[in-house]
Parts: sequence; C-alpha cells; structure tokens
Amino acid sequence: MKIDDRLNILIDGLRKESYEYKRLPIPENVTDKRKLLRALMNMRLPKPIDDEWIRLQDLELREQLLEKGGGVDICSLPRKGRYALWQGDITRLNADAIVNAANSQMLGCFVPLHGCIDNAIHSAAGVQLRLACDSLMRNKGVPEPTGKAEITPAFNLPSKYVIHTVGPIVYTLEPTIKDRHLLASCYRSCMECAEANGLASIAFCCISTGEFHYPNKEAAQIAVSTVKSYFDTHPDSTITTVVFNVFKDIDYDIYKKLLYNEFE
Repeated sequence: MKIDDRLNILIDGLRKESYEYKRLPIPENVTDKRKLLRALMNMRLPKPIDDEWIRLQDLELREQLLEKGGGVDICSLPRKGRYALWQGDITRLNADAIVNAANSQMLGCFVPLHGCIDNAIHSAAGVQLRLACDSLMRNKGVPEPTGKAEITPAFNLPSKYVIHTVGPIVYTLEPTIKDRHLLASCYRSCMECAEANGLASIAFCCISTGEFHYPNKEAAQIAVSTVKSYFDTHPDSTITTVVFNVFKDIDYDIYKKLLYNEFE
C-alpha cells in the first residue's frame, strides 16, 4: 500500500468518528496529510478503535521513525560513568524508558500539533498510549499528583516504556521552595519507578521547563543533583544508564557544564 493511500484511510477513519471533522478536506501532499493525521490523533478522546486502523497507524509511525533516522541506540552515546547527554528527539531513544512531562490528566496534550514534549511522545507512540493512560487514570480515580510517576508501555516508540510525571508549574518570578521540592520529587519518583520495574536505562526530558516556566539552569541543577543523590543512596541500583535528553542549545550547554565541565 502506498503512503498516500494509507494516510487517506487513517485520516478518513478519524474523520468518521466525529460529526465536527467528517467534512474536513484531505490535503494533497504527504506532509500536510501527516500534519492533519497528527492533529486528529491529538484531539481524539480515548475510546476503542478497530484493529485494522491500529495496524495501519503502526506501519505509518514506524515509517515516520525511519524517516527521522530510526531509533538511537543509547549504548552508542558518549558517556561518563552512568550518565549520557544527548541533544535531539527523545522519541528516537531506545532507552528502557523515556520520561514524559505530563499534566495531571495524564492523557497527553489535546492541542493539535502543539510543540510540547507530551504531544510529541503521544503522537509518536500512537493512540494506544492515550488509551493506556486513560485505563490507568480510571483505575486511580483521581488526578495524578505533582512529583509522582506512572509507567505505561511505549507502543510505537523505540523505548520499552514511558514513565509519566507531572512537574510543578512556576507561577511566580522564580520557583518557590515547594516548586523545588516537587521537581526533585519528579526525578526521584521516575528513578524509583524505573528501579521497581527492573529497568536498566532511563532518558529524562527537561521536566517543567518550557510550558511550565521552570528556569532552565535551576531545573537542570535539580535534575542532576537528584539523580546523583539517588545513586548515592542506591549503590546497587539496576539502573546503569541515565540519559539527559535536551532539545535546545541552551540546555545542552547547561547540562554539559553540570555533568562533565567538558563533555567528550
């Protein structure tokens, strides 16, 4: 099946689910078709969908991953001890778990084509991730507390799992003491979750920066110090590799200085 035909079927399947979207025109080119598909996936509520649609979606997402360069083997990353620093798309890393900066609903970002990490991870994993999160949250019965962590399968991502954590939102000119404690709790909870599930590697995004307004430098300092403190108190940890994943140059420079002074 050609990519065009597959995308047409996927888009049409989502259009038919909603009266609001069923008359949306399907674009002519592959790039715009993929944007529309992602937007419809972003807005889709967690509800069952037929197996054939899932099969075609999985094929499409695997194709998109290959076009991005395929999965990135964390064993190939430059590292010092347990730590690695990598600048790029976290949805390409094949760590046992990647960390998602979630919101308290834990269902992903519903804003179509939004640039947040939550949107990126759910879009690359497929609609199964929202369904898994919905099942988890229905069992909990309450919103996810800030500073805790939950684990789900990763579905179409190269990683095995996604660990979801809700970081603090900074509403003031600078983080409060409570904000600092909650951000540290996010990193500690993710490490504990990975350890409890016997995972050997975890890749962290920059939790609470960006949309949640935590200052980049202080957030990185808390991230590194919390992870290092975790290993100090858990010398026999199953976790052998921690990847600090960044997207922006400013974050790469900050982590480089914090971790190694001179990262080689």
